[in-house]
Amino acid sequence: MANRPIGMVPSQSVIDKQNPLRRMTQKSRGEIGFCHLISNSTNHAWNLISLLPHSRLTIATGKMPLDGVKNIVLVLSGKGGVGKSSVTLQLALALTLQGKSVGILDIDLTGPSIPRLVGLEDAKITQAPGGWVPVTVHPASTNDGAQRGSLRCMSLGFLLRDRGDAVIWRGPKKTAMIRQFLSDVYWGETDYLLVDTPPGTSDEHIALAEQLLKSATTNPAAGSSTMPRLAGAVLVTTPQAVATSDVRKEVNFCVKTQIPMLGVIENMSGYTCPCCGEVTNLFSSGGGQVMAQETGVKFLGAVPVDIQFGELVEGKVVDESDDEAEDGTQPEQKQEQKQDEVVDERPLVERYKDCWSYSRFEGFADTLLSEIEGGVAN
Repeated sequence: MANRPIGMVPSQSVIDKQNPLRRMTQKSRGEIGFCHLISNSTNHAWNLISLLPHSRLTIATGKMPLDGVKNIVLVLSGKGGVGKSSVTLQLALALTLQGKSVGILDIDLTGPSIPRLVGLEDAKITQAPGGWVPVTVHPASTNDGAQRGSLRCMSLGFLLRDRGDAVIWRGPKKTAMIRQFLSDVYWGETDYLLVDTPPGTSDEHIALAEQLLKSATTNPAAGSSTMPRLAGAVLVTTPQAVATSDVRKEVNFCVKTQIPMLGVIENMSGYTCPCCGEVTNLFSSGGGQVMAQETGVKFLGAVPVDIQFGELVEGKVVDESDDEAEDGTQPEQKQEQKQDEVVDERPLVERYKDCWSYSRFEGFADTLLSEIEGGVAN
């Protein structure tokens, strides 16, 4: 099959010798970029991605839609199930409440969670001359004198025909899709682009790092440049040793690829009582802080399990009459009460401010803004 001149994957060769990723992709008999198997798989990737609804394979223009993005922050973890997507969303919401325009790019191709978390699973991607237009979670606005930034997101979940469809792709196809996301999604003027990643240090991470290190800068002094700045990575872990041991590998990945590390968040550290807000440590605690100290990465803080946030993203309406279950109310009467409940139609970001975890992420956002805009990252 002949190669086609499309902009998504202009070349399979690795980047220049100065890039640290080159050392990670070299083999004893040449470079992985010239492997015939990968070249053939890439051709199949072009065909597969072109079949996605609303997908468009564009001619190379030499202009990256990331040009309007000021800062890029990766959310990483070596362990699955630690809450990277929920941390990404809460950081994004906290940043918008600081008046920043924020985008979320979900590159967890086999398990995209962002569409579900923001309650927009049925949203569709629209096409504009500049590329795919991200889905808007809420627009920028001013409320009581406080400026609220916009929040938009992009995920493979918006491109699938059915939310239950499985994405069964090999590495080259994942690489092609990530390059498509980075070259064909038009973010416009965006202060912060948060990238939600899958666990580990697999093909998605290498493709992402390779592409960003070519199209972005890690230099804090490049604030006036039109090139977006790869500000760094936020590492997410849980307190247990089985999670922190895998996150240490992610630290090593960042060191080898020269991606700055902004800090470590210890997620699911205890349980927040929905009545009084007291935090109880169900399992171990402090593992993330110990790991951060041993690896020399800043510890941003710990976040307990917040049942309010869980109910928020699940779209659950809390029935406050549950406490009166012993009052003799008949099931029919309870059903009528539920039907009479007023649904909270406020935007997600406004409802998030009622969650216990908001104050924690407000502090994280303050710290990240200070470090990124002050040019302080490891």
